[in-house]
Amino acid sequence: MKQLQQRWHIDMILIHCPYCDEKRPEIEFANAGQAHITRPLDPSGQSDADWETYLFIRANPRGRHHERWRHVHGCGRFFNAVRDTVTDKFETTYKAGEPRR
Repeated sequence: MKQLQQRWHIDMILIHCPYCDEKRPEIEFANAGQAHITRPLDPSGQSDADWETYLFIRANPRGRHHERWRHVHGCGRFFNAVRDTVTDKFETTYKAGEPRR
């Protein structure tokens, strides 16, 4: 029985919220997609294809990726994170509005 428990042991991912300044379990957070997406300066001047690209087309790189997260079951605020999509490890987190790290 002990061997079976070790086989299915999964480490919980802890994410640092830069606003609460605490590491909390991943279940408290929600991924909100790619970070640093710039809204068009002239929305009425955009074509349908431009809007499609802005709203739906996102990078999905293998490796280091900048993402937007929300601390849903905590402060409720959005923040950015640098996460490796292969290992699922968080390199750093930082407040929304701060430049890329």
